[in-house]
Amino acid sequence: MATNKTYKVKGMHCASCASIVERAVKKVDGVEKVSINSVLEKADISFDSEKVDLGEFNKKLEPLGYSLLQEETDDEVASVASDHSMHTGAKQSKDEKLREIKAMRAGVRGAVPVAVISILIMTWEVLAQYSLVGPISDSVMGFFHHLLPILATYIFVLLGKPYLLGVYRFFRYGKANMDTLIGLGTSIAFLYSFVVSAFEEELAPYLSIQYNFYEVTIVVITFVALGKYLEAKSKLKTGDAIEKLIGLQAKVAIVVRDGKEVEVKIEEVKHGDVLVVKPGQKIPVDGVVVEGESYVDEAMITGEPIPVKKDIGQGVVAGTINTTGTFNFKATKIGSETLLFQIIKMVEEAQGSKAPIQALADKISAVFVPVVLFIAVMAFGLWMYLGTPVMGSSSALSAALTSFVAILVIACPCALGLATPTAIIVGVGKGAREGILVKDAATLETLHKADVIVMDKTGTITKGKPEITDIEMMGEMKDDEFISILAALESKSEHPIAHAIVSHAKDNEIAVKNVSEFEAIKGKGLKGSIDGVEYFAGNSKVLADLGLSYDSAVVDRGTRQGKTPVFLAKKDAVLGIVFVADQVKENAIETINELHRLKKKVIMLTGDNVNTANYIAKLAGIDEVIAEVMPDDKLSAIKALQAKGNIVVMAGDGVNDAPALAQADVGVAMGTGTDVAIESAGITLLGGDISKLVKAVKLSKMTMLGIKQNLFFAFVYNSIGIPLAAGAFYPIFGWLLPPVFAGFAMAMSSVSVVSNSLRIKAKKL
Repeated sequence: MATNKTYKVKGMHCASCASIVERAVKKVDGVEKVSINSVLEKADISFDSEKVDLGEFNKKLEPLGYSLLQEETDDEVASVASDHSMHTGAKQSKDEKLREIKAMRAGVRGAVPVAVISILIMTWEVLAQYSLVGPISDSVMGFFHHLLPILATYIFVLLGKPYLLGVYRFFRYGKANMDTLIGLGTSIAFLYSFVVSAFEEELAPYLSIQYNFYEVTIVVITFVALGKYLEAKSKLKTGDAIEKLIGLQAKVAIVVRDGKEVEVKIEEVKHGDVLVVKPGQKIPVDGVVVEGESYVDEAMITGEPIPVKKDIGQGVVAGTINTTGTFNFKATKIGSETLLFQIIKMVEEAQGSKAPIQALADKISAVFVPVVLFIAVMAFGLWMYLGTPVMGSSSALSAALTSFVAILVIACPCALGLATPTAIIVGVGKGAREGILVKDAATLETLHKADVIVMDKTGTITKGKPEITDIEMMGEMKDDEFISILAALESKSEHPIAHAIVSHAKDNEIAVKNVSEFEAIKGKGLKGSIDGVEYFAGNSKVLADLGLSYDSAVVDRGTRQGKTPVFLAKKDAVLGIVFVADQVKENAIETINELHRLKKKVIMLTGDNVNTANYIAKLAGIDEVIAEVMPDDKLSAIKALQAKGNIVVMAGDGVNDAPALAQADVGVAMGTGTDVAIESAGITLLGGDISKLVKAVKLSKMTMLGIKQNLFFAFVYNSIGIPLAAGAFYPIFGWLLPPVFAGFAMAMSSVSVVSNSLRIKAKKL
């Protein structure tokens, strides 16, 4: 049976580690797809659960130094909203990371003083060569000559174990990662120095004993450990959006049981429970107000600071905060069903996904370590072959070892592996805090490239809460009866115009009749039987199907004013028309102007009447209108734009927008829309605020710029660092990079990439 699971990966620290894990898991029989995120340290695996299980994965991985840990699924804890942090692994991961960081900090604290001593000795020797300070006395030099091997051994024992294991696994299994590079370089430097020290007299005729690499072993391992510690601390900050979202959840709820208010744990709340929310309390689950009224701070889902009034019948969302009055509401969604849970899940999945631009980095990382090993060996061989006749065997060997160790140390692919995922994690997290939910990294990458923005009218450009403005009767039926029948049919629809008609009936206390044999006519309207009579409601296409005519002058006059006509008819007669008007959102005009400034063409795609569409488009500043289209036509329109070479963004909120949202290069759903629209989209704008579309475009541009900067730093760093370490510039400039500086540069490259990604947090959208 096909299963998709996410596992925590232990022992993974870099892109080459991720590549090893991915290749090993792919080789297991029954595995269909593997995606590894080295920053979140997670593996998404699709596999046949009848052929393979967690134990089989770990049999392959444990000899290589890695293991997978099970994370509970949503189904296992579907009712536990308050402890979402546990079953997503967020709390576990953070606790483990904090323990790991604490251990790393302790190791670094023990190593830094030793490294400082070594650096002082090296600096003194360098300055003495240029007569900037006096030479080290024989007694002091003799003391350090015997002290350095002890200090180097101490560092090896304290911090060197992972690197030695990396060397062991390389020779045992042929798998090389960052630890292998560091381990090989420092081990060879240490062993060479130890042999020289132990057999000083015997080797004196053949080697210049002044060359040893104890300081290199000490300082390189310390710098690498320090860099990994700083990197781990920085990486922890990249995922804090999830932690903040988890912190929005209430831990307890007040439930009415047997007429009494009882405080229970959030996981004990059931569907249909009536909950009491008092001023200042968080709303525990999603539901509908049944008693009382209040103002609720919904900033966490809309980004708007002004509290929203909640009356009987209106929905409330888990994690939002009640500000003033006390009210009761009925629980409709609990646990993993709540909007907050879905937001957390979407953010997690997006942060764990890979942008297409990362493919290049992944391909390079997969072959990077073997290539570096080859370059290091070649550099060593060339130094010995070309350098011995010129420099002598002793100096050539020293230069060869310096080059060999420096290449292995500086070429660590950490920065390359961190370049994309860190920026994606920070960008997606920033979007979530702004009310912009990104489904995956590919969507974020594509959005800023788009040249055409296609928008639905109702609920996207307009408020989506239209009102009846005129009623034109065409028979002897009274207005109240006419509205009663029309509202009865429209009560079965989710369309905003339907809500306007139903609301009009409620506001005017008109009883809504019962409907039987109800049917939605796709793209045209509705039909159903009321008191034994079949009625039809909808646009002009319904009348065309029935072969009925109407007064087009009345309809044209209304539509030119931006009003939408809704017809009510029987099989043999048109009974009347209601005109519904929907106002342009206050921020829609400014949003469209901003999109124009970002060089985006804006098209309105609507099933509404062409006159209405043109009227609204003129008000909003829309470039082009495609009106009176059915859902299939919307899909065709998107395909047609794409066929012209356009990268298309589609923004909408209705069921009829879902096919177009799915077809577009990027689908953007209004968070106030239907579930199917949100599911079909790559980006959801919570609260239905169209101005967030501009912010989403800017976020995409900002994140991709961060990724490109990171990749540039990583590539340039390695492009310059490896030849410099190999000694390519030595014949011209006399430059040969000491391994100590290589270690420092390698550590700082990773830290700089993560720090550059974290800058996205501080930027204003």
